[in-house]
Amino acid sequence: MATARTHLLTKTLALLAPGTELREGLERILQGGTGALVVLGTDRMVEAIGTGGFDIGIEFTGTRLRELAKMDGAIVCDRDVTRILRAGVHLMPDPAIRTEESGTRHRTAERVAKQTGFPVVSVSASMGIITIYADGVRYPLEDSQAIMFRANQALQTLERYTHRLDQEFANLASLEIESDVTVRSVAAALQRLELVRRITAEVDQAVVELGTEGRMVQMQLEELVLGQPDADALLLDYLPVPPDAAALAQAREAVAGWTRRELGGSGGGGP
Repeated sequence: MATARTHLLTKTLALLAPGTELREGLERILQGGTGALVVLGTDRMVEAIGTGGFDIGIEFTGTRLRELAKMDGAIVCDRDVTRILRAGVHLMPDPAIRTEESGTRHRTAERVAKQTGFPVVSVSASMGIITIYADGVRYPLEDSQAIMFRANQALQTLERYTHRLDQEFANLASLEIESDVTVRSVAAALQRLELVRRITAEVDQAVVELGTEGRMVQMQLEELVLGQPDADALLLDYLPVPPDAAALAQAREAVAGWTRRELGGSGGGGP
């Protein structure tokens, strides 16, 4: 999935991973043919835009979430989803907040997330999807099979990239012995390092989304990246300026900004 992931979104995906109480509750809601709107966190802003409902302050379980979702209104949990704080809440976010959604529940969810800064989860029974709104990002959850397929594709690509990376560094070592290192040879090694970094990040995200089902993927990833060269060390060796922190940060940012075309790769499904 091409959606840019923020720290808050990544943390929220971990809370909704398969095997968690929250994911179980949301799946139960879908199976029951009802919808839901769940706010993951509360403060004065959430209280200010919410009316009605009632305080419950009970321990969070998937079953309780499912039962409370049968009522009209939103459910408010704490940040770590350990307690259900309120239920049946009618949320009235600022209507001036821009939203691209069409359905009432999704429009409310997006606006509440933008106005409060807390992640909001919307469950649509009619569409059969669970959508996260966090940090201005709309992220529909994929099922585990789709995520696993994507992760396995990325692992295969990563295996090819790490093999090519080893070849590039072997070539660079030979050139160093002959004192024949060029900008092109260093750039080629940096390209492979950056491709490996990006694919590794993609697999890491899949592991987060898979939760307990991602353990095997995590083990394969760790095996593939074990002992990989360090990009910072390479940059420090060949930067044409004194290797201070500022120069390193600038070089690192430049490499991270390379396009796929400049890197010569095509992402998780590429050759």
